[in-house]
Amino acid sequence: MNSKDSTGKQRRWKVLALGLAMAVSGLAVAQEEVSDPLEGFNRAMFAVNEGVDFMVMKPVARAYDAVTPLPVKAGVGDFFGNIADIRNTLNNTLQGKFSEAANDFGRLLINSTIGIFGLFDVASELGLEKHDEDFGQTLAVWGWDESTFLFWPVVGPKTVRDTGGLVVDIYTDPTWYTFNKDVATRNSLVALRYIDVRASLLPTDKVVEEAAFDKYTFVRDAYLQRRRSQIYDGRPPRLDDVLN
Repeated sequence: MNSKDSTGKQRRWKVLALGLAMAVSGLAVAQEEVSDPLEGFNRAMFAVNEGVDFMVMKPVARAYDAVTPLPVKAGVGDFFGNIADIRNTLNNTLQGKFSEAANDFGRLLINSTIGIFGLFDVASELGLEKHDEDFGQTLAVWGWDESTFLFWPVVGPKTVRDTGGLVVDIYTDPTWYTFNKDVATRNSLVALRYIDVRASLLPTDKVVEEAAFDKYTFVRDAYLQRRRSQIYDGRPPRLDDVLN
């Protein structure tokens, strides 16, 4: 299997997994009340984001998805995924997960060289697992377990902890400073990354619209459930275990 086919399948499974997680989140969260002290602010920002997404981001993402050949989209995803392995290496190291950090660093070396600056995900074909770590997760591992939910226009759902973590992630992303003198190139890369991510989430739009009685609550609860799973690497403790 070539890297393009592999990446395409990974992207489809990632979207499907997100859609399923959001579909069942209402049942999962119903067992435990979600604290949302900033709900008024969050709902206002959510409404702003819905307007921006409807008027700008979704049409652009649809156009990008329609006109961009699959191999190009796969290459874009691989390129930014390779950059993300810098963040993954750093945060796995800070969390004390050294074998995962070594795996991420190996992915970075292989895909940056054999994979031609990350345009091909050769490392996955060689059996090196792709991780998804950020500084918000690191702060949670360090002890900042619970955090107030926040929703930001364009950025999307976060928490106070993850918002602070995002600032650190930006400063550890070479996209922001490699082209510091070439602002147009830097901004184009940032925009391309966002559009690529938004295009990959287009299949989940219908799931959310059809399943959500209250779209804001649905998105909030899905995000918090998914975030908890990420922090515990897919093995979050059961509520009974926490209480006991």
